[in-house]
Amino acid sequence: MPQLVVIVSALVVAAASAVGAAASSAAPDILVSRQLAESAHLHVGDTVTLALDADGKGRRPFRVVGVYEPTPDPMRFTARRIEARMHLPDLLGITSARPDADSIDEVDAINVRLASPADARAFGAAVMTRTPGIVAQPTARARDGSDPFAVLERFHFAIAIVTVLGSTAFLLALMVMRAEERRETVGIVRLIGISQRSILLEVLAEGLLIAAAGALFGVLFARATEGLINRFFQWRYDTALVFVRVTAGIALQSVALAVPLGIVAGLVGSWTLLRRDVVALIRR
Repeated sequence: MPQLVVIVSALVVAAASAVGAAASSAAPDILVSRQLAESAHLHVGDTVTLALDADGKGRRPFRVVGVYEPTPDPMRFTARRIEARMHLPDLLGITSARPDADSIDEVDAINVRLASPADARAFGAAVMTRTPGIVAQPTARARDGSDPFAVLERFHFAIAIVTVLGSTAFLLALMVMRAEERRETVGIVRLIGISQRSILLEVLAEGLLIAAAGALFGVLFARATEGLINRFFQWRYDTALVFVRVTAGIALQSVALAVPLGIVAGLVGSWTLLRRDVVALIRR
């Protein structure tokens, strides 16, 4: 028997019924998806009957030999993966009950793996030229703007830019308010002879410490809630797809943006005080 395995979505007409031991041992083997096993209460060793039509015409018994988790697909994460995997001869046997005998030989899609992925477009063009009506295209993500995930990525990038700009303005306002509260302290420090340069260095060190602590807290908070978000949406859509992933690159990028912005906000807020006259700072 060929070892080629295909995925077929079929209607479960009768599942785990009381079939004799002889019939059970003669039934072909299939694998069922986790979603199908849970919805139909199937277990390894059960015998099920599959058919193409709801009336059960041409139904055949199969024995469940395993349960598998379907490969997560972002394009189908809301769809219920009611699927079964069977050997190609068994698939041909169950489809032979169709009225159209020629439908047995139909193939919807064929995946071809090239030795050199860079030749994918040239290979596709050659196939479509030689066989009119056949559409050949690479399965890798396109970079020409037609990929929906590339569009989604740019949308997320635009949201991130707006969020960073808004949070920077909010942070700047907070730092200016904080500097105004320390107006008298800055005036006294300048009266006792501390130079503006020394005060700026102190503000720089303080801003660096606060910005680094805030960035570290944000990264740790995101890392801690990553699992909760993934588990909730995986439960909500019954899929193994990973919705949120905090990688080292994302964390470093966040720190690289947060720390300089925090330092600049602190310096701008303090500079509004340092450029004032000492007398104006300590005046009540």
